[in-house]
Amino acid sequence: MPVAVGPYGQTQPRCFDRVKMGFMMGFAVGMAAGAMFGTFSCLRIGMRGRELMGGVGKTMMQSGGTFGTFMAIGMGIRC
Repeated sequence: MPVAVGPYGQTQPRCFDRVKMGFMMGFAVGMAAGAMFGTFSCLRIGMRGRELMGGVGKTMMQSGGTFGTFMAIGMGIRC
């Protein structure tokens, strides 16, 4: 498919850029969700201090990576 050029010479982003942007957006949303759910679950089982921060951080990274991967796949399908 040809790339459309706008009135000021800008071009549309490439497919790789779209996939990368989808991953970053998904990662950010997943991190926010992981912060909420991770904090709640860690507090519920009684974690405090350094252990709490480690547990929440781990949950945030896992949620961000998972959701980011699915968003990147979705953006790749749309290319």
